[in-house]
Amino acid sequence: MSKQSLQYTVLARRFRPQNFSEVVGQEMVARALQNAIRGDRVAHAYLFTGARGVGKTSMARILAKALNCPNTQDGIPCGECEICQNIATGSDVDVLEIDGASNRGIDDIRSLRANVNVRSMRSKYKIYIIDEVHMLTKEAFNALLKTLEEPPPNVKFIFCTTEPNKLPDTILSRCQRFDFGYIEETSICERLRQIAEAEGVTVADDAIQLVARRAGGSMRDSQSIFDQLLSFGEDKLTAEGVHRILGTASDERLIELLDALMQQKRDVALSLFDAALISGVQLNELVDQLLNYLRDLSVVASGANDVTLLAISENNRESLQRQAEVWGIHTCLAAFQVLNEARNKMFRASHGRALVELALIRMSLLEDLDQLCAFVKSGGAVPAMAAAPRPAVSAAPVSAPAPPPREAPSRPEPAPQPAVDQKKIEKKNENQSVVASNSIESTPPARDLIPLRAGMESLLLSQLIENTGDLLKDSLKGVASIAISGPKQLDLQFSKSYNFAKQYCERPEMLVKLEAALEKLTGERAKIRLIVQEPAEAEEAADENNTLAQKKRVEKRDLAPAGDEFLQEALTVFNAQSVRVDVLKVKTEEKKEES
Repeated sequence: MSKQSLQYTVLARRFRPQNFSEVVGQEMVARALQNAIRGDRVAHAYLFTGARGVGKTSMARILAKALNCPNTQDGIPCGECEICQNIATGSDVDVLEIDGASNRGIDDIRSLRANVNVRSMRSKYKIYIIDEVHMLTKEAFNALLKTLEEPPPNVKFIFCTTEPNKLPDTILSRCQRFDFGYIEETSICERLRQIAEAEGVTVADDAIQLVARRAGGSMRDSQSIFDQLLSFGEDKLTAEGVHRILGTASDERLIELLDALMQQKRDVALSLFDAALISGVQLNELVDQLLNYLRDLSVVASGANDVTLLAISENNRESLQRQAEVWGIHTCLAAFQVLNEARNKMFRASHGRALVELALIRMSLLEDLDQLCAFVKSGGAVPAMAAAPRPAVSAAPVSAPAPPPREAPSRPEPAPQPAVDQKKIEKKNENQSVVASNSIESTPPARDLIPLRAGMESLLLSQLIENTGDLLKDSLKGVASIAISGPKQLDLQFSKSYNFAKQYCERPEMLVKLEAALEKLTGERAKIRLIVQEPAEAEEAADENNTLAQKKRVEKRDLAPAGDEFLQEALTVFNAQSVRVDVLKVKTEEKKEES
């Protein structure tokens, strides 16, 4: 290939490594292969595995050149002879590169077996490089087994794949396997600086770091992105230009968005999100950046300060530490789960923006999750009925006296009313003593019970429901309220109408799933107790109301004449009140006597 045609070749091909020392990030593999050539211990079949763009095919070509180059010295090919040049371009007659995705059938492997016994034309070895070998069919693998196990002495096989788990064990056992790891960000940055210097382009350091982070450990991806940036023809590449070209958000925009969510400024968060989309940030790219940002936030909250960040640069690690102290590890994980769920739904929905906006709103409601998990882990105890909504009947003033009827003679207050109040107080004291006697002994007696704040119990219950299966999720919908009743013990209170759901959740396997889901939320094992909510206060209020109604009936009956049993019975049945009594019957009898 001439120099004139090379200048129009993509960077990934122009700057492909040509010897073992130029392979970036795979020094251990290069050293092992070079030592094998030096000691004449080259295997008949190699398997190179790893992610895309980490140097598998380049390493296979370098190995082929080192085996066939006539000028090899200390396991290093010269790179200048005709054989090396042809292998580098993929046109050598003795080094056959086969695409496993296109030649995956048994007929292709039969053709390979027929040509294996043909000696190489001008080189020492006949080498087969099969890329994406996992795409071969089962029949093709079976046809290759015998040849792979006992090949001719002048034949070598080099297999490259990104999914070694799809290869049969019979193939894996016949190969020497080398796993290619991800390339470090610093190594990618150094290589990109060399390319920029060779191309005569000025690139800012933060722009190079951004491209390296974007590549995700793949050298080929970084070179492809860098080639795309160079094609715009700018004199100097900056981080802002990289964000504009790639459709991504800057570090400052991500930090401001998370600050707004942590401060529960939902209007500000949605405004920042809308401004990012208007400025050219792609929706999918922004969601991926937020997921990586939440990953970085969880890493910092875990105390792993040496782990590489994926979303923002190292210069903004202090901002991550500040935000990690506000949310905590549990809230960070819950926010990641909420956003990841929205990201999965975007693939099969046309309203992706609405899903992301609703996810942001849900993330802003996670402020109390970490505090609630701390309650469970520290053994904080709360009254079992503290989180339960009080019945509407109990809100009525039971002890208030009934208003006197109109035109009724004043009379002293009824004596039974104080007795009702005293009975209620005694029953409440008795219930409180039972709760205190059932408390865990490890709870300090002088410690005040910490009630769940408003909305906190519904938040924990919703998170618990989301982490369970479908059948168990439907049964948990019958939970009326939840409460922390003791150290590492959570009470789920079912209504009487959901007794069947409670019995289903009481199964041992269901309790294990519930406690596992709670451990996933809180980070520590805790017990779950299932109880039926007893509306004791409602029954007391109903009894007191019945007593008051009976007392009113007695008062209304007292207003009727003592001898008129019919009127007394009518007032009792209709719960009526006698306002005025006209004795008409007496006047009628007097008129009859006069006549």
